Amino acid sequence: MSRTSSEILSQEFLQTRAKILEIAAFFDRLDTNELTESDDKSLQSLTSACAILNDNQPDKAARVQLLMSREYDAQWRKQFDL
Repeated sequence: MSRTSSEILSQEFLQTRAKILEIAAFFDRLDTNELTESDDKSLQSLTSACAILNDNQPDKAARVQLLMSREYDAQWRKQFDL
């Protein structure tokens, strides 16, 4: 049974609001002056993901997942000694 957009918004608003507040608090806790170069790359990844959430393009979850994922390495089994 498929839900309408209004039903989804009504049913999931409070949960999603809480998640957004948690993310906002995370960004508030960061002191960007203390970040290393590696940290800065992680922060840029998170900032880019947030931008995806606010654009008008479809497939937000898939695009965020691809942004946060490593590129495929055919030798991954060897790399992880599997």
